[in-house]
Amino acid sequence: MQEWTVVALLLAGALAIAWYLSYTAARLDRLHARVEGSLAALDAQLVRRAEVALELANGADLDAASAFLLAAAASASLEASEGAQITAEVQEVGVPEERALIEGELTAALGAVVEDWAPASAAGTQVRRRLGDACERVELAHRFHNEAVTDVRRVRAKPVVRALHLAGRTHLPRPVEFDDHVEGLTTTSAWR
Repeated sequence: MQEWTVVALLLAGALAIAWYLSYTAARLDRLHARVEGSLAALDAQLVRRAEVALELANGADLDAASAFLLAAAASASLEASEGAQITAEVQEVGVPEERALIEGELTAALGAVVEDWAPASAAGTQVRRRLGDACERVELAHRFHNEAVTDVRRVRAKPVVRALHLAGRTHLPRPVEFDDHVEGLTTTSAWR
């Protein structure tokens, strides 16, 4: 009878280990899917912000120099986003360094323009509000993406995951680094 107890305990231990490994691999897969989704959301928010910035630049409320500066930065951002696909390479590096620089330049241009700009019309006020919302959404999407990357990196750093190659051939994602905060822009967002 003692032999059956030992066999049952060994079998229960083997099943517990198999369940843990299966659970960890599935969790890692879900985390990688979350990184991919958050990167797509970040890209969509960056495009939205660039479109609103371009709308502001084409409006009549800005002086010519500010409008040109903002239009150039917004156009560069939109061009950088064209054809961007979420591939394994992009997932590994996050947003390419050139795109991060372009988005940082748009943030700087927005900060420079918005700092001294007071809308002269109702349409200008509406565009400013939409721009504030778009900038806030970029900040949130940026933060969510970097948190998802941190979660993946934390799980992949576990010795069991590394030793048994539970991540397979999936690239290790990196956080996206660029300045996303526009000074002088406040929103009246209901979800703040």
